[in-house]
Amino acid sequence: MSEILSSLRSLMASHSPPLDALVVPSEDYHQSEYVSARDKRREFVSGFSGSAGLALITKKEARLWTDGRYFLQALQQLSDEWTLMRMGEDPLVEVWMSDNLPEEANIGVDSWCVSVDTANRWGKSFAKKNQKLITTTTDLVDEVWKSRPPSEMSPVVVHPLEFAGRSVSHKFEDLRAKLKQEGARGLVIAALDEVAWLYNIRGTDVAYCPVVHAFAILTTDSAFLYVDKKKVSDEANSYFNGLGVEVREYTDVISDVALLASDRLISSFASKTVQHEAAKDMEIDSDQPDRLWVDPASCCYALYSKLDAEKVLLQPSPISLSKALKNPVELEGIKNAHVRDGAAVVQYLVWLDNQMQELYGASGYFLEAEASKKKPSETSKLTEVTVSDKLESLRASKEHFRGLSFPTISSVGSNAAVIHYSPEPEACAEMDPDKIYLCDSGAQYLDGTTDITRTVHFGKPSAHEKECYTAVFKGHVALGNARFPKGTNGYTLDILARAPLWKYGLDYRHGTGHGVGSYLCVHEGPHQVSFRPSARNVPLQATMTVTDEPGYYEDGNFGIRLENVLVVNDAETEFNFGDKGYLQFEHITWAPYQVKLIDLDELTREEIDWLNTYHSKCKDILAPFMNQTEMEWLKKATEPLSPPSLQSHLQH
Repeated sequence: MSEILSSLRSLMASHSPPLDALVVPSEDYHQSEYVSARDKRREFVSGFSGSAGLALITKKEARLWTDGRYFLQALQQLSDEWTLMRMGEDPLVEVWMSDNLPEEANIGVDSWCVSVDTANRWGKSFAKKNQKLITTTTDLVDEVWKSRPPSEMSPVVVHPLEFAGRSVSHKFEDLRAKLKQEGARGLVIAALDEVAWLYNIRGTDVAYCPVVHAFAILTTDSAFLYVDKKKVSDEANSYFNGLGVEVREYTDVISDVALLASDRLISSFASKTVQHEAAKDMEIDSDQPDRLWVDPASCCYALYSKLDAEKVLLQPSPISLSKALKNPVELEGIKNAHVRDGAAVVQYLVWLDNQMQELYGASGYFLEAEASKKKPSETSKLTEVTVSDKLESLRASKEHFRGLSFPTISSVGSNAAVIHYSPEPEACAEMDPDKIYLCDSGAQYLDGTTDITRTVHFGKPSAHEKECYTAVFKGHVALGNARFPKGTNGYTLDILARAPLWKYGLDYRHGTGHGVGSYLCVHEGPHQVSFRPSARNVPLQATMTVTDEPGYYEDGNFGIRLENVLVVNDAETEFNFGDKGYLQFEHITWAPYQVKLIDLDELTREEIDWLNTYHSKCKDILAPFMNQTEMEWLKKATEPLSPPSLQSHLQH
């Protein structure tokens, strides 16, 4: 790490103008959360592998900002040369730079890897001391990164209408109507999942996210796709031709955005008349729209800088909300995917329960007793990685499986307190019957994307662990059972999941829910359920998907999280105050909760009824996938509870 920092500081000093600081963001050219191996520049310079964060290198210091999901992980991965800056607790990066860097400091960044929003925000902060944001001539990290992985060469795959549910031509119609409504003549599309959704295409350029590295431009009469043409087969090319989409090289996007700005971007599919008129006179009729729509959160500053800022409509992409509102085919697909996925998770729990008893002498999923301390041989021992590999193999046997939707968080004991823990084969923990096990996992299927978390204990949980699990469970149920007026946002609902934890003075440092894509990214906006102010921006709407995942994490001890995916539906209510209409959630994730970890005396009658109903549905829905042994286990895991039999249930 010292050599990397030293090399970067040399490049900073020789840059024109010389740089006082260099910012290395996590994002790629599309402002993606998850990036390909060759775009993990921040990880390369810092050693920190979390999906969110920003590195700042000055002449004498190196600092890394990340959010509460990654505080523990960052402390473990950063060398002594780095200082961890905790987002939400320490000053924002722009505030720190403004306060600590000298007057007229030059702060370098690759303008392809920073959003318009971020660049503008930094610019305002830097103005106080006449500091300047400098676009580096090249990405300095790439110059130092001699072993940088090559570009991905995965083919563009057409996503069939039987799974997409809506044709590209219909999507074009909707978007062009929105362009007209906003007085815009074109939309620059940078987010990878938006490009994939708009053109009904998928790929494997980014691990866990079925997207293609591509940009798109949609105008009132033309459509363009910017992608490495080596990825486009003859079949895919015919598909794009049929849609009237012009395929151009990925690197052409910056020159074409400049042409778009001057209204000189012409598609080969445009009529000769249109081309003639465009070439004849580039003056725009005053009655015609002359604005270009750019999403400031997903468009990089490099592209934005080619536009006339006075003629840019800076607001969230219209695709983001359209993509979040699932059509009937997508809803059916994602529900079916979650059934198959739930079956894999239950089959995994059955297998793991049996293995923990056989190899480790655990009392098992159902009984509360200390383990008999059996020790498996080196070749038969279970680790966080080997068990997660088993889960992946069970998912892989299911119809339409295409891979995982994120790296499985398979975590034992204190590792479960690392919110986004990622086990490594050479350094992961062995399974332990006397410790909590948290498994947060998901998969990509052609008909939907899944995300589920269950926390279990194969021995005797402590009273404190049960108390914490019960509080998390109560919050999970409270949010999932909520009814709320239309127009309600996730910021308002977030408290429902936290209130049972707050009762004990407990909390968690992550959001409570995120949207989920339809065979796309597992984290999808624009809506969310969170304490973060951005959760106020977009109200929840019918046909959206959102996760329900409260948790509690005790550093050095254990972590608990429970997660289901929900669909937002219209609700039938006795009254309709204000004629707003009401919404409710539908659970589409199916796997039992471990009753052994719940303090049943803390549950209300309504919570017990909900658990019984959910478990009954779970058993019936998953039954077709179970063999006899698995079905016997599932029946036992979903046995109905009632107040008079609570104590006897615990004793057996």
